[in-house]
Amino acid sequence: MTESIKSKSEVIVIIPHYNNFKGLLRSIESIIEFIQIDVLIIDDGSKSNLIDESILNKIKPANVNIHIIYNDRNRGIERVLNDALKYIRNKPNNYKFVARLDCGDLNAENRFKTQMDYLKSHRKVGIVGSYVTFIDLKGEFVYNLKLPKNHTSIIRNIYINSMFIHPTIMLRRDVLDVVQNYPTKYTAAEDYAFFFEILKSFEGANIPEYLVLCEVNPNGISISKRNQQIKSRILIILKNFKFGFYPTYGLVRSLLLLIVPYRIILFIKKQTLK
Repeated sequence: MTESIKSKSEVIVIIPHYNNFKGLLRSIESIIEFIQIDVLIIDDGSKSNLIDESILNKIKPANVNIHIIYNDRNRGIERVLNDALKYIRNKPNNYKFVARLDCGDLNAENRFKTQMDYLKSHRKVGIVGSYVTFIDLKGEFVYNLKLPKNHTSIIRNIYINSMFIHPTIMLRRDVLDVVQNYPTKYTAAEDYAFFFEILKSFEGANIPEYLVLCEVNPNGISISKRNQQIKSRILIILKNFKFGFYPTYGLVRSLLLLIVPYRIILFIKKQTLK
């Protein structure tokens, strides 16, 4: 493990890493803030494109503190995220907010300050995301995604699809006292299950600004494990099912997605969300 000196940052950002050092560098360089930020990187047993700490320390902004945990083998994203949450819960620090980012995804300027200020002024909200711009691996625009802004709309529509894009979220640290871990039994949909659990005790919101650019990666979990992810989502919907239009529609929609090729889904998104 590599750690910087003790930090007074209120915000810690979790970034899982696996064989994608170039993407990690882009993500770290995109942190342009006027506040101090801690970043927790967990390398999940990378075998190629390894982290070079000397380069990382050269390119990181001066107000960003880096903490790195190395796994000796690949354990999977669910366990990596839970290791990160355990680290944060056990860390004697002043963290009040926990954010997420994936390697290759980019932040808008002052993204974390914007979300932190929102949570400070909306005390009932435990999780906040934002609008998202999706880009391809060349950095070219694919589509924009707007998500429901208020809790009522999020609760209603979460049965249809996740109402948060994982790399955009920020949580209150207090949320982890209630929902301590990502559920591990829902392969490739641990975030969706996590959001359901949070929304049972806290309100959710999305800031109507494009605060994150997310890569559409053909090797990413959402594409490479698409069918497994949809099956896991169906199980999550069933676990949280309530009789009504939105839960029923969401369940039927997920069942239909199992038989529709992803290239068709992406084409429809490009045409309707630009």
